[in-house]
Amino acid sequence: MIKKIDPGHRLLLGPGPSEVNPAVLNVMKLPLVGHLDPYFIQIMDEVKKMTREVFKTDNELTSVISGTGSAGMETCFVNLLEPGDQALVCVNGAFGNRMCDIVERCGADLIRIDAPWGKPIAPEDVSHALQNCSPKVVAIVHAETSTGVLQPIDKISKIVHDAGALFIVDAVTSLGGAELCVDAWEIDACYSGTQKCISAPPGLSPITFSPAASEVITSRKTKVQSWYLDMSLIQKYWSGAKRAYHHTAPISMIYAIHEALRLVLKEGLEQRINRHFSNHLVLKQGLEALGFEFLVEAPYQLPMLNAVKIPTGLDDATIRTRLLNEYNIEIGKGLGEFAGKIWRIGLMGEGSHLDRVKILLSALTELIG
Repeated sequence: MIKKIDPGHRLLLGPGPSEVNPAVLNVMKLPLVGHLDPYFIQIMDEVKKMTREVFKTDNELTSVISGTGSAGMETCFVNLLEPGDQALVCVNGAFGNRMCDIVERCGADLIRIDAPWGKPIAPEDVSHALQNCSPKVVAIVHAETSTGVLQPIDKISKIVHDAGALFIVDAVTSLGGAELCVDAWEIDACYSGTQKCISAPPGLSPITFSPAASEVITSRKTKVQSWYLDMSLIQKYWSGAKRAYHHTAPISMIYAIHEALRLVLKEGLEQRINRHFSNHLVLKQGLEALGFEFLVEAPYQLPMLNAVKIPTGLDDATIRTRLLNEYNIEIGKGLGEFAGKIWRIGLMGEGSHLDRVKILLSALTELIG
């Protein structure tokens, strides 16, 4: 007899998923309705409204994609790129590399700007690259989860638009935890995920397109290569007086993001952002007292994803395993060139509270202090 699932309680302080508020989990137990039920259409409209508020945008083409943040990433590229288009991608971590892979799968011509992992992309490098090419889109990661870099956006946005390109921004880790102003920063396509600072289970990707990006979608010469992620079809389900069936929406997950966004806005975006930053500072002080150094320079450190170098003499896997088995605490390992060299400690959404910081610091002190 296979036993019922019982994972026990973990303190999720890795790169995601984050902890989920019990209120969000509770709404997922509510009865299902049909995906074209009038009540569910109302829920969808409220999700769109709240998603715009969190993105700080008035974009009409704003909704959530049925899939994790990587689905949101792919949605942006497959809808805006056609075969033969040029795309300039800024790469300073694993998720910039993932963007490059998707660009090539779209049949577009890829141009890369690379910066060392752990460093931000310099605006002058973008400006220099744009003097030698004319891309349709320029893409960058706002919060690089693999390295803990918070990328300044506004100066690069101006450079991109002065060159006549559309600006795509990955906000999977930053939305709801760091300042993100889609309209003020003139971001043309932006996507996120539910499992980071929004603190819902993984499974949906909030997404928004500017009027300029929407025009590119409607004026395509070729079909979007993905039927499932075709925004010209999806928007007919999410918008208008008469909704057209596209796919069966994940009803319970829509309930979940509705409640999670409601809690974000109830707390207040500014207050939530300040909470993430203040808890980051407490964690930073405690880790540095234990001999840890941050991978990223202070102006560019992600408050919700703290990348720290593992001190000499500590074994990566041993400590992380003991944290999990003895303290029920999950932290993240390094990726790519930082595998075995850094830890990625997440303070995201429901996981960004002072008591969580104190529990982790106490456990690390007992293990290595």
